[in-house]
Amino acid sequence: MNSIFDKASNELMQARISKITENTKPLWGSMTADQMCVHCDNAIRVAFGEMDLKINFAMRILGKLLKNKVFYGKEMRKNSPTAKEFIVTKHFEFDSVKTTLLQNFSRFATEGKQTIKVLKHPFWGELTYEEWDILMWKHLDHHLNQFGV
Repeated sequence: MNSIFDKASNELMQARISKITENTKPLWGSMTADQMCVHCDNAIRVAFGEMDLKINFAMRILGKLLKNKVFYGKEMRKNSPTAKEFIVTKHFEFDSVKTTLLQNFSRFATEGKQTIKVLKHPFWGELTYEEWDILMWKHLDHHLNQFGV
């Protein structure tokens, strides 16, 4: 199984990220390549304890109810709802945000589990390192598939 903490697996994911250009179009959804890089990096930053999400009580309950289905089920669904902090509407300099995403994703392999500072996710609830691994892998894989890489 692929793991964000495994150097070879992590490098495979980074190679996929590297294939995206600022002109790569999504197969579904409305995000541009720069917005997708920021969106995915923001999710990683939650794990690092560098970004907070404001999730109301009802949504925290929903997250706990959906957790096993999303984590241990098949792929993430297209056009699924996301936290308002992850909705990216501005545009960014592509090479810069792509580089940041690559650097932050690589931290999982170089720094290991200690890079994850948040074990209680604001939406999903308590997460083990293995669940963070699944979440980060599935989320990034979902968006790279969205962009055809």
